[in-house]
Amino acid sequence: MGLVDRKVVIITGGTSGIGATTVEAFAREGAEVIFTGRRVAEGEQLAARLGKQTTFVRADASVEEDWIKLVNATMSRFGRIDCLFNNAGGPAPRGSITSIPVDGFDAAMALLVRSVMLGMKHVSPIMMAQRSGSIINNASIAASQAGFSSSMVYSAAKAAVVQLTRCAAMELGEHYVRANCISPGGIATGILAKALGVEASEADKYAEAMRDSLAKEQPIPRAGVPEDIAQCALYLASDSSSFVTGIDLIVDGGILGGRLYSPQQQRLRQAEGFFSQANALSRG
Repeated sequence: MGLVDRKVVIITGGTSGIGATTVEAFAREGAEVIFTGRRVAEGEQLAARLGKQTTFVRADASVEEDWIKLVNATMSRFGRIDCLFNNAGGPAPRGSITSIPVDGFDAAMALLVRSVMLGMKHVSPIMMAQRSGSIINNASIAASQAGFSSSMVYSAAKAAVVQLTRCAAMELGEHYVRANCISPGGIATGILAKALGVEASEADKYAEAMRDSLAKEQPIPRAGVPEDIAQCALYLASDSSSFVTGIDLIVDGGILGGRLYSPQQQRLRQAEGFFSQANALSRG
């Protein structure tokens, strides 16, 4: 029996990267998965490969009409929704606060924040009536500290996702519905390539090339991979986390914990050498 056996799960942004890996993981663990995205060919190929447990629906997570159609279709087919993973996302405008384009800011907020709000808005009444359900929102360690994204707009959007999740959790918990975040650190996907101008259809090809550089950024000396996030989503969707709500689950290999130990020790040894030499000179 799988971790999410027979649970009905909606996953947005499911055609590549973390989303596609999570679709696979949930299907493997027994869920009925309805996943969305804007790239039809990729979505249909993934659904065909995974079989009848998965259904692809072309939808834009930032558009309310698409959410209404998606939720209505899911309820007509299954009669319930047990989990929502708000994963749809993408890059945001880069550069100084002095040069952020307003249209780019608005588009990023629509994709990164409005999509999360809309998902919660439309599944929450169903879950509240069921008196059960788990909402999982994909955030980022960029929500916690500046400098962990190529875009300050992205960081601000993800901080909004974390706080929106906490606020919703306080309301929904009274109805036995849970809402949590996952905040990935350096995960080897195509999102950085997208942020730097690579077409979405090509960006995922660069994920493997990112692993070596990402492995040097945190105490655990390897890059994060989409499966790391998928496994956390499985936990939050499963009954194993039935008393967990309102949290931001950091999955970053320890990068937010502080300075790396070995480089810090090297700096201390260098400082020790400097002071020893200076003390010897002063006595001489």
